[in-house]
Amino acid sequence: MQFIIQFLQSFWLTAGEMAPYLLFGFFAAAISVMIVRPDFIERHFGLNRKFSIMKAILLGVPLPLCSCSVIPVAVSLRRYGASRGATIAFLIATPQTGVDSIVVTYSLLGPVFTILRPIAAFISGFTGGYFIDRLTAGQKNNEPTVQPPDKPECNCEGTDRKAINRVTAALSYGFFTIPRDIGNALIIGLIISALIGTVLPENFLGNLMGTGIKPMLVIMLIAIPMYVCATASVPVAAALLLNGITPGAAFVFLIAGPATNAAAIAAVWKALGKKTALLYLLFVTVFALTFGFAIDYLFSTVELFSSSMHAGHSGLPLWAKNISAVILFCLIAVARASSLRKRK
Repeated sequence: MQFIIQFLQSFWLTAGEMAPYLLFGFFAAAISVMIVRPDFIERHFGLNRKFSIMKAILLGVPLPLCSCSVIPVAVSLRRYGASRGATIAFLIATPQTGVDSIVVTYSLLGPVFTILRPIAAFISGFTGGYFIDRLTAGQKNNEPTVQPPDKPECNCEGTDRKAINRVTAALSYGFFTIPRDIGNALIIGLIISALIGTVLPENFLGNLMGTGIKPMLVIMLIAIPMYVCATASVPVAAALLLNGITPGAAFVFLIAGPATNAAAIAAVWKALGKKTALLYLLFVTVFALTFGFAIDYLFSTVELFSSSMHAGHSGLPLWAKNISAVILFCLIAVARASSLRKRK
């Protein structure tokens, strides 16, 4: 009974810390969809133009596309004529961040991770896309014959294009579609976070894996094949930090988890070829480890970084956090129930 109480307390505490920021992120996502919609991105990068990689990242980083919906959008980019580099840059950078995940990162991990996360997404996406364009320059283009995979249930990119009122459609996207899409992954992330905090002794993972490259490689092997969206990865990373994992290893999870999964690797293999898929996986791995080492160095040498690691930054009273958490779970429940009814 004591274990159950501690688990529920840890689960609710983390949910309450995230919820106000996540609700704000839903609203910001709705606004971003009204301003820049994914169908515009597909048309805009339908031609192989100069600076297409840069533009793909600048538009992709804030866009609230999760790991599942970014796959058909990225494949569509390629089919419409975008370069391999622009396609891979979009595929690497977009799922790592989004307005919702950025504000949640601030709530649980503080300003340092919040600033570094989109910077890492931009650098890894741009560099990966640039070098993949160079390394596959002579590769035969057979992508126009490849059809994009069926859009998964999460269809994170879409507001209802037939909606008469675009504002209503955007709000529906922000407060209905996104909670539906990330709901399961978010709850699983909160459960994992609560289990780490409840089951494992303090600093167990830190003492077990130590520092340096070992914890990063272990986290990498776990994160690469699994599906975890950018938002759901935050509570898991926070729990890992609190259990003694180095900041660099936690950041590896924040990069490798959202940027790769088995479905994304398979889609790139099919649509862009074996060489591009292997290079895509290589670049994600290299950049995750590079940023992991850089962040460990910063946290160990700059006091500012250490002092902001575990800070909770909501600054809200407990009742506001609890009400926000209730609203969040109600949104998820309503969205999932509606989705199940549509299936039937």
